[in-house]
Amino acid sequence: MTKIGLISDTHHYLDPNIFNHFKNCDEIWHAGDIGSYQWIENWKAGMQSVGGSPIFRAVYGNIDGYDIRSIYPERLWFNCEEVKVMIQHIGGYPNKYAPAVKDFIKKNKTQLFISGHSHILKIIYDPTLECLHMNPGAAGKQGWQKVRTIVRFTIDKKDIKDCEVIELD
Repeated sequence: MTKIGLISDTHHYLDPNIFNHFKNCDEIWHAGDIGSYQWIENWKAGMQSVGGSPIFRAVYGNIDGYDIRSIYPERLWFNCEEVKVMIQHIGGYPNKYAPAVKDFIKKNKTQLFISGHSHILKIIYDPTLECLHMNPGAAGKQGWQKVRTIVRFTIDKKDIKDCEVIELD
């Protein structure tokens, strides 16, 4: 069983409350628009301060500069337990996917597609592609969202379960 913390669109801002929400997670996935390499350094220090040292996976977003793009890819595709996962910052959502994203999901039988960018929290199952889509909303202060959100969930073999939406405001 793998406990996952999902975050996106931090835009340089790191809410100190996130550490307590994610301290028992095995992996943290960031869906882009991190903001800066300093954010990464602050993240590592903050997780260590609460006794957490989870695996950190991330993709770059449209606001990220070379410091982030030189470390993290545009797209991640990997297995978490028995679930095929794809993360890409800009990718759309069910019925509104970017064409290349939809093709990739279909071709690779992706079961969990995670994106960011819109700052809109969405967790939608797409029966056509047999794929769960998650967008954790935005955890940063940049943008028009009124409530900052992150998500926590569990992958147990091939089951995605125990999804919790956490409001940061």
